[in-house]
Parts: sequence; structure tokens; C-alpha cells
Amino acid sequence: MGRLTTHVLNTAEGLPAAAMGYALYRLDEGQAPRLLCQGATNHDGRAQAPLLEGETFLPGVYELVFDAGAYFATRGQALAQPAFVGQVVLRFGIADATQHFHVPLLVSPWSWSTYRGS
Repeated sequence: MGRLTTHVLNTAEGLPAAAMGYALYRLDEGQAPRLLCQGATNHDGRAQAPLLEGETFLPGVYELVFDAGAYFATRGQALAQPAFVGQVVLRFGIADATQHFHVPLLVSPWSWSTYRGS
């Protein structure tokens, strides 16, 4: 069965982004986004468990929202207000829920990127 996982790397310091808040939403057309789970990354910058797996992992459109601005502020990073990178919103589609989708975030106070990992 497929699953959805994530991790976050702080590229400004070359470290896993521990204790970064995240929330996962499902987006169904014509409906408000539905919160599926939320939490904070562990010491290795990873969600403690798969965000979705088994029968909860369905094809569709999802948003993974990371609270990068708050994370960098807690690290003592001097940020402009509003922060250049505050919340990072990754919208992606799942077509085949039998596969493993890994959605990592590489982030600094000035940039971010993602890709589909495995």
C-alpha cells in the first residue's frame, strides 16, 4: 500500500529542521480544505509517522503547509516583517495511491524548493 511522508531540511544552516510545524489538507472541488493531520517535525526534520497511509491515502489534491517563518524566528534568525518566507504551501496531486510519495522541503529564510522523492 502507498503512503505519504515528508521531511524538512534547513538549507541555511545545513541541518534537519527539527520542530517545524506542518499541516496537511485535502482539497476537494467545491469544498473547504479539510485538515487531515498536523504536527511538528522530529529531531531529524521528519514527520514521526506517515502523514497518510493505507485506506486514508486516496488519490486527490493535497496541500502541505509548513510554518517556516515561525521556525526560523525560534532559531534567532533576524527576519524582515513580514518574513520573505513565512508559510510554505505545497499543493500537489496524488494519482496512484499505491505508490510511496515523499514530499521533502528544502528551506531557508529566503528560498524553498521541493520535489517528489521516493
